Amino acid sequence: MKDRGLITMSLREVDRFKVIQATAEGLLAQVRAAERLGITTRQVRRLIQRWRMDGPVGLLSRQRGQPGHRQLPRAVEARVRELIRDAYADFGPTLACEKLRERHGIHLAKETVRRIMIDAGFWVPRKQRPPKVHQPRRRRACLGELVQIDGSDHAWFEDRGPPCTLLVFVDDATSRLMQLLFVPTESAFSYFAATRAYLERHGKPVAFYSDKAGIFRVNQPNATGGDGHTQFGRALYELNIESLCANTSQAKGRVERMNGTLQDRLVKELRLRGISSMEAANAFAPVFQADFNVRFARIPRSDFNAHRPLRPDEDLDRIFTWREWRKVSASLTLQYDKTLYLLEDQPAHRRLIHRYIEVAEYPDGRIELWADGAALPYTTYDRLSEIDQGAVVENKRLGHVLAIAQQMQAKRDDRRSGSTPSRTLSGQPLRPRRSAPDTKRQRALDEQDLRHAIDELAPPHPGPDTAGQASTTALQKGPKPKPTKGKHTHH
Repeated sequence: MKDRGLITMSLREVDRFKVIQATAEGLLAQVRAAERLGITTRQVRRLIQRWRMDGPVGLLSRQRGQPGHRQLPRAVEARVRELIRDAYADFGPTLACEKLRERHGIHLAKETVRRIMIDAGFWVPRKQRPPKVHQPRRRRACLGELVQIDGSDHAWFEDRGPPCTLLVFVDDATSRLMQLLFVPTESAFSYFAATRAYLERHGKPVAFYSDKAGIFRVNQPNATGGDGHTQFGRALYELNIESLCANTSQAKGRVERMNGTLQDRLVKELRLRGISSMEAANAFAPVFQADFNVRFARIPRSDFNAHRPLRPDEDLDRIFTWREWRKVSASLTLQYDKTLYLLEDQPAHRRLIHRYIEVAEYPDGRIELWADGAALPYTTYDRLSEIDQGAVVENKRLGHVLAIAQQMQAKRDDRRSGSTPSRTLSGQPLRPRRSAPDTKRQRALDEQDLRHAIDELAPPHPGPDTAGQASTTALQKGPKPKPTKGKHTHH
């Protein structure tokens, strides 16, 4: 056995050394050693021989210090590095990997490309990048000059009630809580309600500062319809209130930090008062706001209040509506949210054919049709209306037909249009994004579905025994004699 001085062994190699040493000294059978090491007895005998010749060094892996069998050839790595330097130096590893495969036929894992780019200095790992610096922004000078708004989803009632969303309005100059409103979810109608309460209490601020959620900004780059405003943005535009969107959460840090403070203080205040519903929490919110502002609000640099009063011509009922344009057909009809609206046949209405008019939906669900600023009378036909079960019972003649129609409605996808507003503020549930299983769109229901509904409601057919008995009786009676034409013979 040769002694080579100090050697380095891994834990696995140390365990192997102990097993082989015990086997070589006769303390452990070769079969047991093979089971413990997960190798064959033949390999155990080889290791014993190497241990006797070279000692512990003989048990070291002979691949130590050697290049791996799966190592990327240096020529390929050099070519990849050259291609990236010439054409893809500013690409990310994933995109560079895709272009190497598409344009050069080089198939490598993206992590391999990432390592090559890091070694060549083309890519800096995220952990090694310098942190982003968000320098503090000076507060606005006046109350009402800038109001930061945000929605905070949280278990506000802990385990006493369902989670909900708190809409928070914070003044930038003073850090005053200007408005709190508990709502089921963030939606256009929720912000309509909170903003209206704010305006009626404080007046119109100069600007609202929010994030880039779809309520405040059109985030679809390919959006072609509309004027570039969301429903909330359109309402602020009509009120001459500027809408600003922050690029980062740090930019509107005052309302973000306020959310964290409220999730601590307000939750405990609600617990101490036993409040477990949105209605009770909204009733308590003004009391909490007043106490919070006395404790923590700052004095603005300027005493000027930038809020402006509402003008008499600014109808908040009309402004805070969800509006969409619809084209009047030649039959004086238009569609909105899978409901057909029929205008009355009048000369004034006929002039609206092939023109676009406005459909306005109020927070309480009322619908108005506007043309040239005037509301139009109409009737509706709801394509998703349900048949009343009482109508099936009361109509003796149409009962079976109505029951079949009701059966067809059970197979219909009753989801409303995805472009219409969320109505959680009025108590309606969230609109499902996917259709229920075994349902179809109304236009997809075909004759096969109708026949299936008829078969489900049809009475059971007579069994084979009953049919056989009926046939036997008919044969015993014999066929009825056919009446003969012509003269009758009298006997």
